Amino acid sequence: IKLDSKGPVFFRQLRHGRAGSEFHIFKFRTMVQDAEAQRFALAEQNDLEGGGPLFKLHEDPRVTRIGRFLRKSSIDELPQLINVLLGDMSLVGPRPERPVFISRFAKTIPSYMARHRVKAGITGWAQVNGWRGNTSLQKRIEYDLYYIENWSVGLDIKIMWLTVLKGIQKHAY
Repeated sequence: IKLDSKGPVFFRQLRHGRAGSEFHIFKFRTMVQDAEAQRFALAEQNDLEGGGPLFKLHEDPRVTRIGRFLRKSSIDELPQLINVLLGDMSLVGPRPERPVFISRFAKTIPSYMARHRVKAGITGWAQVNGWRGNTSLQKRIEYDLYYIENWSVGLDIKIMWLTVLKGIQKHAY
């Protein structure tokens, strides 16, 4: 990461977990150092709202060469094991989201906030079933709620096994 671009190796971002608790998620940095400052130009180019945060874009020019590999292989997620050790996250559960998106989704998606009844996870039922990245948010929530309503140690083991066996079907950009 250091050889590919300037800046820190790790990336921290505010997320919300169980019961709305705030924590900083750790990831390997996959974008150029000033990526957040470049979002305005990208939003304009992609006909998106200019001032706010962006979801990951397909072929985002801010992603570094090593960043593409880290994202495709999901290795960028490994530092989240620190979040698990700190008690902010679990190995399995719904993915944590940024606060600005939570307020948006809570207004438009029924039952969205139910995902916050459990700890956020590194991997989850939605992810191993292909609902990750630029996919249907409604489907992701449906799979997250299925996980919460049907939780068992066996389901967690199945999800971890599928994560290793299949990898993540839909890779993030």
